[in-house]
Amino acid sequence: MKASQSRFSRRNFLLAVGAGGAATVAAIAAKNPQTPVKKAEAVSGSKGYQLTAHVRKYYDTTKV
Repeated sequence: MKASQSRFSRRNFLLAVGAGGAATVAAIAAKNPQTPVKKAEAVSGSKGYQLTAHVRKYYDTTKV
């Protein structure tokens, strides 16, 4: 005879952790709506470097 599996198996635990993590991410995303992205601003009228949203975000992450 096989031993009966308990309700709290390793597989069920991992499924619960994954579902809980997904629910947490969804709750955080619903709380913090994204702000509209501004158009790119040219620096001194050149065609090369442009201060775009992703560059501005990078600069914000490098601040100490």
